[in-house]
Amino acid sequence: MPDTIAKSPFPVFDGHNDTLLKLEIDAIKGGNRNFFERSDTGHLDLVRAQEAGFAGGLFAMFVPSNPDQDFSSPFDPKDPANYQEVPHKQALDFTYRLLERAEQIETDSDGQVAICRSAEENRAAIDAGKMAISLHIEGAEAIDTEFYALEDLYKRGLRSLGLVWSRENEFGYGVPMAHPASPDIGTGLTGAGRDLVRACNKLGVLLDVSHLNEKGFWDLARITDRPIVASHSNVHSICPSSRNLTDKQLDAIKESEGLVGINFHVPFLRPDGGYARDTHLNVIADHAAYLTDRLGEDGVALGSDFDGCVVPNDIGDVTGLSRLLEALDARGFNAIAIEKIAHKNWINALEKAAA
Repeated sequence: MPDTIAKSPFPVFDGHNDTLLKLEIDAIKGGNRNFFERSDTGHLDLVRAQEAGFAGGLFAMFVPSNPDQDFSSPFDPKDPANYQEVPHKQALDFTYRLLERAEQIETDSDGQVAICRSAEENRAAIDAGKMAISLHIEGAEAIDTEFYALEDLYKRGLRSLGLVWSRENEFGYGVPMAHPASPDIGTGLTGAGRDLVRACNKLGVLLDVSHLNEKGFWDLARITDRPIVASHSNVHSICPSSRNLTDKQLDAIKESEGLVGINFHVPFLRPDGGYARDTHLNVIADHAAYLTDRLGEDGVALGSDFDGCVVPNDIGDVTGLSRLLEALDARGFNAIAIEKIAHKNWINALEKAAA
């Protein structure tokens, strides 16, 4: 990773990170990672974010099957310990711990961080130079089928939800991380899953199809009356991972006026599905160009997966975002398109979900 740090020419609002999880696990293990101090651990903290022009994003509240699993390095995608079901009570308790961690960060930030509950609040925080946090659930095991937890979490700031992670739950079927593989793996949404889509539409919670299998995707597409969003997924035609989106899925996302946040995880970028960290930023630009051709410049954003993935060396951590935007500029993206990809498209998607 280059030593120089340049601030992004535009504020960056990113569609996915696992920083809350990494902070929680570090605390459980007796570590001392502090969100307010510059760290060589992980991808994101407030100091590096401010240096980089990272203005906020969707902060995931994810409950892992295996707390020892390290997604920032290669792991066995077939190990069943990484994908076992998580009981509702365990998931709900852990989700509240992550929520309380986010709330404590806001409280301790001396006004530098804000949990935002609307597009307007996100824009205001970004304009004021604050970090704008929109809370997201990745895998809805914490949600009961009567949706009491959904309503309570919504009151405390939840604004985005993915029904599944890469495992099966009460709502649907998540794709395993397989390459090469089709996302057409497993059954569609359950009755509870279809009800959850409707409940999120009613509340104005953004629905995220990253990790959802193809049958579940089409079930959701038939039900929802809001934009379809993939917070951190890439192009299956370039990298045939089961986690990526087919052309037909991309067409449905375009029709819904949704968007795709580009995932920085190397095995979801490379055509060979490999983990080589020397992957050139041109590969991300390839996905960005393909998505723009398919979705239009209003349908493409960033979904880094910081603190949950293997990032190309040329990005390294949040401080490498300016180098990525430079790669998009070199590919021929104009300033208007880059600004939309950097933050405007995400804020607009949150606004449309709540309309």
